[in-house]
Amino acid sequence: MAQDSLSKASAMSPDGMFEIRRNVALAMLFLVGTINFVDRQLLSVLVEPIRAEMQFSDTQFGILTGLAFALFYAAMGVPVAMIADRWNRVKLIGIACVVWSGFTAACGLVSSFWQLAAMRFGVGAGESGGTAPSLSVIADYYPPDRRPLAIGIFTCNGPFGVFVGAAFGAWAAATIGWRGAFVVIGIVGVIVAPLLIWIVREPPRGQMDVGRPVDAALPFGQSLAMFVRRRSLRMVMIGSGLAAFVSYGMLNWIPAFLMRTQDMPLSAMAIWFAPAAGITFGLGIWGGGWLVSRAAHRSPRAYGAIPALASLVLVPSLAAALLVDSWQVSLALMLVPMVACTIYIAPALALVQNLTPPRSRATAAAVLMLMFNIVGLGLGPLFVGVGSDALKPAYGDDSLRWALMTLIPFAVAAGFAQFAMTRHLERDFAE
Repeated sequence: MAQDSLSKASAMSPDGMFEIRRNVALAMLFLVGTINFVDRQLLSVLVEPIRAEMQFSDTQFGILTGLAFALFYAAMGVPVAMIADRWNRVKLIGIACVVWSGFTAACGLVSSFWQLAAMRFGVGAGESGGTAPSLSVIADYYPPDRRPLAIGIFTCNGPFGVFVGAAFGAWAAATIGWRGAFVVIGIVGVIVAPLLIWIVREPPRGQMDVGRPVDAALPFGQSLAMFVRRRSLRMVMIGSGLAAFVSYGMLNWIPAFLMRTQDMPLSAMAIWFAPAAGITFGLGIWGGGWLVSRAAHRSPRAYGAIPALASLVLVPSLAAALLVDSWQVSLALMLVPMVACTIYIAPALALVQNLTPPRSRATAAAVLMLMFNIVGLGLGPLFVGVGSDALKPAYGDDSLRWALMTLIPFAVAAGFAQFAMTRHLERDFAE
């Protein structure tokens, strides 16, 4: 007990070396998370070249970019997170990075839809060991009041991965081919994973939580019960699931919409869309964490109010971006919804870390991410793809425009769920 107290005291009064160590840890986790998102985004950027060679339908691509990945990601997410709550999280993240990177490289060797789907299953299973354990590590390096911003910085790996994936994918399609793109990115992940294990130290659990005992890890049933018992955790699952449905539906289909419907050249994808996506998604994720970190000092209602406002801003701005007929104007108008659609991420993840016990945080994050990935990543892109195929006989290449428009009612529903959560936050934080 005395040793634990000494460890906590040391952590709560960090010297310069500890500050450097946790910032290096955040940077390395950011890098691995970026590779994670590059692997996801690459397939979305390469939709048109792959479709030209392998003759896939939009529904099949909806399965490949969403459901095939999300099912195995979700199925493995909770068991892997439970291991993370009981074992060395840094080593687990490194092993997972090797697994998903190997399957990513294998995507470049396939010759059929089902082979590519099987490789995406493997990518999803491997990536289940990335985000939830990383969030648990960050929660043990940063105190509660700094977690929304730290998690906001970490989750900027998503937009940065989108930027890198879009830029690299467009370049690779024109130079080394779509198959070479998958192989190269897979090799990068295999190289980075051992560096993470070598550089980042596993932090003591709960070292940043004053007055909160570090108990044994909870069984899955008890972790799930927290989401049933606390209304704010229930509502964050509903609101985040709906918001993820919209954001992943947009993220996975905007490149194809701009190229197919708006006649955007592939070269312009690297020059214009890649930086636009990286900057806007980054602003949304980092901005959501930064705004909540500042506003939550006055009231914890900020965890729901700020995402709710962003969801409602998305509605008219997305409609405007879809209704114009020029890719330049469409991309310019799309900047607002691309910021708004990711603002919910950091507040939702930080809320779960702050309302759950230290040795159950990876599992709790995985439970939330079930909603992100089953409802959002699994069904959002598939919903748009099925809608596009259904509308194609009547609208031709314009079918994708109207399929994306069907995401708007889900954005409205997300905003109402996030606003409803604000009524319960003060009581749950007090408890």
